[in-house]
Order: sequence, then C-alpha cells, then structure tokens
Amino acid sequence: MTLDEIGRIVDAHAAAPELPIPGLAVARSDRPTSPDVAMTGAVLAVVVQGVKRVTVGDRTLDCHAGDYLVTSVDLPVTGYIAEASPAVPYLGFGMPLDPDVVAELVLAANGSGTAGAAPAPAIGVGRAGPDLLDACTRLLRLLDRPEDRVVLGPAVHREIVWRLLQGEHGQVIRQAALPDGRVSEVRQVIHWLRENYAEPVRVEDLARRATMSVSAFHKVFSTVTAMSPIQYQKRIRLQEARRLLVAGGIDVTGAAHAVGYDSPTQFSREYRRLFGAPPRRDTVRARAEQRWERGDHLVTRPRATGPGVRGRGSPAASSRRSRT
Repeated sequence: MTLDEIGRIVDAHAAAPELPIPGLAVARSDRPTSPDVAMTGAVLAVVVQGVKRVTVGDRTLDCHAGDYLVTSVDLPVTGYIAEASPAVPYLGFGMPLDPDVVAELVLAANGSGTAGAAPAPAIGVGRAGPDLLDACTRLLRLLDRPEDRVVLGPAVHREIVWRLLQGEHGQVIRQAALPDGRVSEVRQVIHWLRENYAEPVRVEDLARRATMSVSAFHKVFSTVTAMSPIQYQKRIRLQEARRLLVAGGIDVTGAAHAVGYDSPTQFSREYRRLFGAPPRRDTVRARAEQRWERGDHLVTRPRATGPGVRGRGSPAASSRRSRT
C-alpha cells in the first residue's frame, strides 16, 4: 500500500515546474525514452512503477517497481525508461544525499563498517524495504503539508539516510562520507577530472594526485566507478559535448574541440558508440525528447481556414504531460 501512495503523490506533482522540497525530483512518463547521460553525485532514486535501465561503465542495472538505486560519487551514467505506457506510466522520484548527514550518522554509529573497509562500487540497486519506503512516503507527504515541511523534512531525510546505511548497499553510502582513505583520494581525482575534462591527462599524473601507485590507483578507480580513468574522462567529454549541441549555437566540430578532441572523426565515432547515433541525428532526437517533456505535442496550433479548408488543431490536451 505504501508504494501505491507514493505513486499517487508522484503522479499528482509530476507536472509541477518546481517542488517545495529542495533537491527532490519526481518523474512521470507514459512511454519509453531514449538513452540520456547525466552525472549522479550522492543520490537516492526509487522506481515506483515501470522499469528504468541504467548503465555505468560496463555495468547495466535494471530498476523495477520497488527498487532503489544509490550512488556515492559523481558518475556519468546512461539511463532511460525501458517500460512505460499510457495505461501504466513510469513513476519515480529521486533526492540528493547530504554527505554531512551521512558522516554524522556514521560517526553516531561509532564508525561501524568503515574501518578497513575495502573500496566498493559507487552504485548499487536493491529492493526498498518497508522501513525505507515508509520514510520516503512521509517525506513525499510533506509536499502537501507546508506547515510540517520545515520542521519534519530534515528529520525524515536523516531517517532515509539511516535506512540506506543499514541496508544492503550501506557501504556505497558510507563512501560518500569517508574523510580519508583511498576512496576519498579517488573522489578528489574525480572532482579534478570534472573541472578539467578538456585537458589531456595521463594516468600517472592522476595517480600522483591520489598519492597512489599507478596500479593501485587504477584498481581503486575502476572498482568505484566501473570504468578506467580515461574512460571516465571520455564520458564526461561526450556528455558535455551533447549538452552543447542540444543547446545550439555550435556545430559538431566546434563541440569536439570545445571538450578536448583533436579529431572530429574520432569524436563522432565515440559519440555514436555512447549515444547510439551520430551527433547530428542524436541532437535532433534529444531536442524532440525535450519538446515532448515540455508537452509541446499537446499544444493546439490553429491552422489557416478558408474556402475548401477545414480548421483543425491538435488533439485536446486532455492527457497529462509526460516528464522523464
């Protein structure tokens, strides 16, 4: 019953341009979507209805209704809604996880499970238990209870983090707060790569930044992110190039150079491998997705009328706007 209530709340707020709880996002779509790439950070996402497929590096994860996904570092993930229909739309929500809250709760538990823990993948998918779903439900209810939101919101957020720490992917969350150790050093390198993705890099230089040997750095980085440092940089470059192309005002060659590629041919080849289509074709597809999300397909556009011409508009906007 809890998942049903969450679904009703998500559906009721899916068309809102902004939610009153900072960072909280809800999604609804009545059709599958094409793959898109985004950076995660430390986040929780819950699938309420439908199926979402997420790929990071060489790992592909399917999130079904009642599943949750957590990440603890900035990961360039490719995700899309795999199952959705007008009769059974995709419903889900997500929220950022405050590393300070994670650190506070880990310390309150006397650092249980952190000392000597080996680096773990920074992403995990599991079944949301009744305690986690109950806390998520109470957070979502606050969308309609402004008088309770300021007082109860932070407390419910802390409870959600605690339930995650106690769950099967607790180590994933703990890594978001570890102040030292190899994962912390990798996080610093990830931050540097995000800020300097267009610069040429060598793994030796990145390992030096992490104060590790090349072999140790490569092993830890690959364990945490499911990809090599060079693959990680490449994903960030292609993600930024796609953002530039969809925004407009730049051609394929300009986007390739802007993100650090010397060869537009190599850029187009790697772009197609990641997004499934050449840059120009993918840009058209991505812009069409954005128009669908905005509900442009529901807007009535009058046509000219005259002798022999019958006025006709688009179908009435009786269905809800899809948001992915």
